[in-house]
Amino acid sequence: MFKVKIHVVPKKSIADPQGSAVKDALGTIGFSGIEELRIGKIVEIKLDVSNRKNAEIMIEEMCEKLIVNPLIEEYSFEFVEESI
Repeated sequence: MFKVKIHVVPKKSIADPQGSAVKDALGTIGFSGIEELRIGKIVEIKLDVSNRKNAEIMIEEMCEKLIVNPLIEEYSFEFVEESI
C-alpha cells in the first residue's frame, strides 16, 4: 500500500487571483516580505499496488487524464509514510 500526496498549482504563466488576494491581505495585517503566493490543492490517494514504480505510473496517468488541467495547472507528487 502506498500513500501519495499530489500537489496541484496554477502554472506560473497563469494569473492566480486567489493567491494575489491572500498575499495582499497578509500584507495588510503585517506580514511583509512575501515574494509570491500561489493557491493550489492537495490530493491524497492510497494505492494498493505491488510496487512503487506501478504507483508512479498510475499517479501520472490519473493526473494527466483527470486530476490536473494541463493548460493551466502543473503538479508534483510525493510518497508519504502513514502515521500510526
